[in-house]
Formats: sequence, structure tokens, C-alpha cells
Amino acid sequence: MAMPDAIAVVGAGRAQPAAPRVAVLVPCHNEEAAIASVVEQFRAALPDAGIYVYDNNSTDRTAEIARAAGAEVRREMHQGKGHVVRRMFADVDADIYLLVDGDATYDAPSAVRMIRRLIDERLDMVAGARVDQDEAAWRAGHRAGNLLLTGFVAAVFGRTFTDMLTGYRVLTRRFVKSFPVLSGGFEIETELTVHALELGLPVAEVATPYYARPKGSASKLNTWRDGLRILWTIARLYKSERPLPFFAAIGAVLQLTAIVLAVPVFATYLRDGTVPRLPTAVLATGLTLLAFLSLTCGLVLGTVTRGRREIKLLAYLRQPPPGIQGP
Repeated sequence: MAMPDAIAVVGAGRAQPAAPRVAVLVPCHNEEAAIASVVEQFRAALPDAGIYVYDNNSTDRTAEIARAAGAEVRREMHQGKGHVVRRMFADVDADIYLLVDGDATYDAPSAVRMIRRLIDERLDMVAGARVDQDEAAWRAGHRAGNLLLTGFVAAVFGRTFTDMLTGYRVLTRRFVKSFPVLSGGFEIETELTVHALELGLPVAEVATPYYARPKGSASKLNTWRDGLRILWTIARLYKSERPLPFFAAIGAVLQLTAIVLAVPVFATYLRDGTVPRLPTAVLATGLTLLAFLSLTCGLVLGTVTRGRREIKLLAYLRQPPPGIQGP
């Protein structure tokens, strides 16, 4: 897919804007068995794109091999994919960003279709929904975890994606430069998805082949550890992005508990005119106060969250969309 840098003159004095600059971003940690193939495949698919490999404290020859394959290699010292993506988004200047893992499991030719759809439909993110081509490509535990987490995010934030944890995405500059990366690890895919859903950005999915890792390459994912971290990230994002229902639910549980404790106390008082279980009455009163305090926190934080969302939207709107600007 040619990406010419110059402006092509069309007709009598009319100019067609230059094609957008594409940057292929490849976070890597100990991927010497796969990184050369990744660089070569994306160079063939997108010959005019800049390919940036960010080495995340590899102990093998990942950086050396990537540099020999023709990529621009940079280093991020803070360990974790989220830290690498934060550095990539801050440092690299482009119109379109293609984020892909360095394990040679994603299909490079699909990048052309993903970028074309992003431009033609004026989207802000196109995710590559994985279609496994090999039984070993997707372990059963990872597949089940992905389905569970995708369903949970769909229930909370809205259903748009079928593969929430894909590491293959095409993003616009306005998405990247308005996205505050907060996570440090593999939760970054969850953050990217929730950011798009929360701001109501135009997004889409494109089915892409998904292959097994090459021989000598090992997955850095831990099914249980990373799954729990992603669940925690979803809960944290729900609290920060949906504070009113989050704290209202806590308040409802506290109030229900208070009612259950208070009913026998009131029944005894109405029957005998005494309150023999004073600690229970005090506890029920305290829980009721906490319930109203929780609801108040939700109302206040809801206003704060709305202000934060408006700031993100303003940052997003300051950046122009990619492609030719029509009327």
C-alpha cells in the first residue's frame, strides 16, 4: 500500500492531500525468534510506513535482529506492555498508528484492509478480530478468558467488539493523542477498548488470521495472573467512568444490610417498647449513613467524571482525522 509523501497535483491547479503517514508500533520483550519476520512482513505490506520496535528489557538479541531487519529500534526501561505503549504514543509522530505484537502471530497483509477501512469510513480505531489458523494459536484458557472479559465489558460499556484483547489495532492520531495510558501491563488492550466505548468513538472490527507462534518463541502471558489483572482494570475503569452506578450499588448493599439488621430491633421495640440490642441498632444506623455517603460520593464523582470526559473529547477534537477531508 503506497503512502506517498508528496502532494499529488490533480487537474488544473487542484491538489490532493498527501497520503497519511503510517507508523507500525511493535512492543517487544524477548522475541528474537519472531521479530525479523514481523518487520519483514509489515515492510512488504506497508512499504512506506515507519516501523518502530520498542525493546522492553529483552535479554536476548531482539533489538539487534530488529535493527538488522530494517526497523528503528528504541528502548523502554519500565517493564510492561502498558509502559511501552505509553512511550510509543508519546514519542512517535504519525497520522495513523498500527499497533501489533512482535510474536509473528498476526497477519501483516490484513493491515492494508484495516487502514483502508479506517480512512474510508473515517473511523478512529479498527481492531483485528482474531480467527485462529492453528489449534496451538489460541490456548483454551486464553480463549475462555477473552470471551468472559469481552462479555463483561459489553455488558458494562456496550457491545462493539467480539475480541477485546486483540493486540492488532489501527488507530488515528486523534485517538492516540487523547488517550491517557494508565495501565502498565497487558491490561492496555482493555484500556484502549474502554476509551473508545466511553467517548463513543467510531470503531470497527476486521477479521484477521491468527497464527501460532514460531518455534523458539514463548508467550509472556500468564492466564490467571493477567486475567485477574484485566478484571481488576475493568473494575477500576468502571469505578472511574461510571461512578454513580458503582457507588449506588455499594450504597444499596449497605442499606439492604441495615434494613435486615434493623427489622428485628424495630419489631422488638414495637412489641415491648425497649431496644435490648443497642449495638445492632447503632450498626444499622451507621450502615444507613454509609449508604447515603456512598450515594453522595457517586453523585459528586459523576460530575467530576463528566468534566474529565469533556477534556478528553476536547483533546480528541483538536487533532484532525486522517485521509482526505471532504465537505
